Amino acid sequence: MNAESIKGLLDASLPGCEIEVEGGDGNYLVIAVGDIFEGLNAVKRQQTIYQILNEHIANGAIHAVNMRLMTGTENTGP
Repeated sequence: MNAESIKGLLDASLPGCEIEVEGGDGNYLVIAVGDIFEGLNAVKRQQTIYQILNEHIANGAIHAVNMRLMTGTENTGP
């Protein structure tokens, strides 16, 4: 499993989100921006990502995932 394949999984499951995946060797950073996270607290946002990646975490292909998950309005800065 590599960053590109993780991005592909997330892109397919989260249409309308801008997604970046960095890292390798089982440790990844997922940055996702999309309205799907609107109204969700941090834990619910993370659960959305874990639900998509859980099979790969369970089989050991992914060891650690750090996440930055935002709505479009949270992503706009000054």
